[in-house]
Amino acid sequence: MGLDATRPDLVVGVAGAGAMGRGIAQVAATGGIGVLLYDERPEATTEARSFIDRMLLRAVQKGRLSEADAKQALARIEPAGSVQAFAPCHVVVEAIVEDLEAKQELFRKLEEIVAEDCILATNTSSLSVTAIASACRRPGRVGGFHFFNPVPLMELVEVIDGAFTEPWVAEALNGLARRMRRHPIRAADTPGFIVNHAGRGYGTEALRIVGEGIASFADIDRIMCDAGGFRMGPFQLFDLTGLDVSHAVMESFYHQYYEEPRYRPSPIARQRVAAGLFGRKSGEGFYRYEGAKAIVPAEDPAPEARPASVWLSPAEPDGHAALARLLASLEAPLESGDRPSDQALCLVTPLGEDATTTALAEDLDAKRTVAVDTLFGLDKRRTLMTTPVTEPDHAAAARGLLGGDGVPVTVIHDSPGFVAQRIMAMVVNIACDMAQQRIAAPEDIDRAVTLGLAYPHGPLSFGDILGASRILGILAAMQRFYGDPRYRPSPWLKRRAKLGVSLLTPEN
Repeated sequence: MGLDATRPDLVVGVAGAGAMGRGIAQVAATGGIGVLLYDERPEATTEARSFIDRMLLRAVQKGRLSEADAKQALARIEPAGSVQAFAPCHVVVEAIVEDLEAKQELFRKLEEIVAEDCILATNTSSLSVTAIASACRRPGRVGGFHFFNPVPLMELVEVIDGAFTEPWVAEALNGLARRMRRHPIRAADTPGFIVNHAGRGYGTEALRIVGEGIASFADIDRIMCDAGGFRMGPFQLFDLTGLDVSHAVMESFYHQYYEEPRYRPSPIARQRVAAGLFGRKSGEGFYRYEGAKAIVPAEDPAPEARPASVWLSPAEPDGHAALARLLASLEAPLESGDRPSDQALCLVTPLGEDATTTALAEDLDAKRTVAVDTLFGLDKRRTLMTTPVTEPDHAAAARGLLGGDGVPVTVIHDSPGFVAQRIMAMVVNIACDMAQQRIAAPEDIDRAVTLGLAYPHGPLSFGDILGASRILGILAAMQRFYGDPRYRPSPWLKRRAKLGVSLLTPEN
C-alpha cells in the first residue's frame, strides 16, 4: 500500500477553515493539488476562499506567483458542504478545534466515508497522534501533519509517527509536504513534537529570572536580542503569540511530562493571564501597545563615573582574555598584581556561578566585586552583575567604564548564570534531551527550530558554538546553587562534552 504524492489527480480534503485550515488549503492548491475545504460553519469556507484569493493576489503583487498560477490555485479549492464530500479524497487533513474527543469523532465519521487507503492526517500541535488514532478502525493510516502559522510563510511541517502509524503513511505525508513546497521533518509522537518542545527553555527560564527579581522583562529581551542575536526576546515573543495561549501550552506540557522540573511554568504568567494582559491582542502584556508598537522603557545612559583602578580575575581564562582585550581598548587603569589593591574595582567573569559565590571562592571583597558575562562576547551588549553588597560607587564605575565606548550595558542582580547563560543552557539542554529520547535526529531538531522558531542557530549548534563543556559547567553550577533537578544536565550533553565531540553527533 502507498500513495504517490506527485499524481496529478491528487485530492486533499481539509476539515476546518480557520487560520490553519485555510493556510493548508492555500499551500496545497499552489502545489497543484485539488482541495475540498469543509467547515461546520458553512460561511467559513466562503470566507476562507476569499481570504486565500487576497493572499494569492498579494503574492502576485510581490512577484512570488504569476497571475495565471494564482487563478489556477484558487480554482482548485472547492467548498465542501459536508464531510460526505470527502469520499474521493486521497488524504484528509483535519485542522479543527484542539480537542481530543472532537478529533476522534471526526476521524470515526471519515472512516465511514473515505476509501480504505485514504490517509487521515491531524494538524494537532499538542495532542497525541496515537490517542487520536486509537478511536479509528484502521489506526495505521493516521499520522501527524503539523503545520505552523501563518502556513504560507512557514516552510516547516512536522510529520509525526504515532504508535500505530504505518511506514507508508509517513512517507506519503513527507512527499505531500514537499509537493506543497514545505520542508518535512519526522518526529516521534511525544508532547510538543519538536518545535514546541525545543522552545520550552527560552520563555520558562526567562520567567523564572524575572520571578527571582534578577532583571526586568525589557532587560532580558535586550540581552537576548543584542547579545544572543535572537530576533525577539522571550517577553516580546509572549506578547506576539498571546500569553493566554503560551501559558496554556506551558501548563499542558508540564503535566503531559508528569511535572518534569525542566518545564515548570511560572506563577507570573498565570497572574498576568488572569489580569487579561495577553500581549498585543489585548493592548497590554509585558509591554503596553499603541497600535502594533510596543512602548519600551528607555535605558539610562552610562554614568560618567570611572574606577581609580581595575583588577581582573584570571580564574576563567576565556572570559579573562575577552574582557582584558576590551579593558585595553577602553584604556582602563588595569592592575597587574596577583591580588587586587585595597581600592581596586574587582571584575570577575564566571560561568554558571553568581557574583557572590565567585567573590567568596576567589577571596575577593564582595563590596568591590562586579561580574561580567562574556558568553556571547562583548561587542553588542554587556551584562554586569553585582553582589548584594556591591557598593553603588563601584557598580556605577564599572558601568561607566564598560559603557564608555557607547556599547549598551545592562546591570542585573546576583544570579547563577547571569541571564544569557541561564537561558541558553536550558535551550541547549532541552534539545540534548530530545536527541537522547530519539524524538528526532539531531540535525532535524536544529533544522526544525531554525525554521519553526527563527533562532539564529539550532539549539545543538548553539551548544557547539558556545562550547558543550561550558554549557555543562553552567548547568552543573546552577544545579549546585539551587539544588533543583530542573538544571540537571542531559546524558546526551554530558557524554559529548566529555568526549569533546559535537552535540550533533548521533549514536552509532
